[in-house]
Amino acid sequence: MQRFRVIGSLALISALSATAVLAKEANFDNLIMSAEGRNARRVATGYTGGSFSLTSIANRDRSKNPCIGYGSPNPDHILVLQKDYPRLKIQVDSGGQDTTLLIRGQSNIIRCGDDTGSRKDASIEDTGWKAGRYRIWVGSIDAGKRRNYTISVQE
Repeated sequence: MQRFRVIGSLALISALSATAVLAKEANFDNLIMSAEGRNARRVATGYTGGSFSLTSIANRDRSKNPCIGYGSPNPDHILVLQKDYPRLKIQVDSGGQDTTLLIRGQSNIIRCGDDTGSRKDASIEDTGWKAGRYRIWVGSIDAGKRRNYTISVQE
């Protein structure tokens, strides 16, 4: 009887641990753009370092930009838009390291970004952002390279 209690307890612990892992939607903090306020800006931090090819999510985005880099299979952040935004800019700041961005929104609309002008940090500036949830992957151009970053979203 004692043996069954131990096995039952181990099964319960395993189930609870698996539930906690499944409940985690993103590796780092969410970014929430509320319906109030103008010129809103949200910021979060994280780090790259995965070896999952972001190309396996999408080769190109809706504007035919290539989706490149390496990150985690799980999104790094969830962006929640509580209203429609005519224009948003999402920018990574890793101190000039070579980062990439992939954002997947409703109806699997993909937006990808790489270098910003002469800087190696990735950004995406686009129009037509509908209210809802967007998954964001911040990648590194090299697999497994850990790069600390700050990501910002602003109107």
